[in-house]
Amino acid sequence: MTTTTIRAPERLHALRLWAAAGAVVALAALLALSLTLARPGLPAAVAGYPSWKLGYTHPAWYVDWILGDTTEATLAKSALGGLFMIAGAAFAHLARRARYTGFTQACGTGLWPWVAVSGGLGVVASNLLWGWTLSTPDSWQPTFVPFVSVPPAIVILYGEGWLVAVTGAALGATLVTPIALLLVNQVCVPLGLSPVVGSVLAMSLGGVIACSICRRLPWMPRLRTPAESVPSGQVRHTVSWVPRRILADFTEAHFYGNEWAGAGLLLGCVLHFLLNPAAPAYGSGLLPQLLVSQVLTAACGVMLWRGRWTAHGWYPTFVPVVSVAPATVLAFGGTIPAIISGALLGAITGPPLAAALARRLPRHLPPMVAYTATMALCTATIIPLLGLFPGLRHS
Repeated sequence: MTTTTIRAPERLHALRLWAAAGAVVALAALLALSLTLARPGLPAAVAGYPSWKLGYTHPAWYVDWILGDTTEATLAKSALGGLFMIAGAAFAHLARRARYTGFTQACGTGLWPWVAVSGGLGVVASNLLWGWTLSTPDSWQPTFVPFVSVPPAIVILYGEGWLVAVTGAALGATLVTPIALLLVNQVCVPLGLSPVVGSVLAMSLGGVIACSICRRLPWMPRLRTPAESVPSGQVRHTVSWVPRRILADFTEAHFYGNEWAGAGLLLGCVLHFLLNPAAPAYGSGLLPQLLVSQVLTAACGVMLWRGRWTAHGWYPTFVPVVSVAPATVLAFGGTIPAIISGALLGAITGPPLAAALARRLPRHLPPMVAYTATMALCTATIIPLLGLFPGLRHS
């Protein structure tokens, strides 16, 4: 009798959490449907994606392409999304002592300003060094990769300071971007793999090389021990935690991991779509489908692995949000079966594999190395597997 009395409230609490997750997914689906239906009548009030490729010497290119790079990890490629995301992250940092600040950014360290500086310097340097690879009007290259890999990871490992930030940015632009260019153009394109595979695998390989180099640089400080964002165990998640966590997962790849930043990213992307549907998401018009797939996989990941969140204080449920789910949408044209299958398979396989790999890394390597390797593996296997089934692609 006592066992039943104890378990009943727990089951009721779990149902409430699942209901909250379902409500978030329903709202995302309603938004996606509304945007899709409104698309034919929307204006072209801002430049479309094809016109962004004006060449890396054109001033407008720096605004559209580089700001778009800040959201490339989510495959949104939206300059407004990037601006709003950074604004949301800045607000969360400035309000960090208030109750409404949300999840602590930069892996719980509070080093967001230095993460933003290093990532920003890295993506600017990447474009200055490798922008020439955008040689044709229809070309795309992974110039974004330093923004979400080595530069912020070096800051988390070694702490604040200009030497750390600039070193991370330089290593990101000179290591990760060329590796990504090689893998995307010489491996993914010939084999018909999603460019996501080459981009995230480059982050993993570049991270290993860069962190090994940092250990031998005389000006780098000693490795620090990153703080936990929340204490392990003794965590009871409330109903409001679910939508907050879903939003935060949109910016975990950026090392922000905050719901204000995530809300800003989504708001900016939707506004960009309303101003010109041919601007975000590479001009594909699939931004609504991308967003609903990412919300679905985030909701499923958070709820399926809620026990791990409780036990460990943090869990990499963001992994499919920036890899399998959106890549599946782009690969199959945003069909409903593709949205659902990519989101579910990503949520089931990505987080536990990423966590298992991260536990086996040496201390001098950031978990980012394991997370991006998982993204590459899952995307490279799940999308070809889904391609064997009929009905996922638009006829």
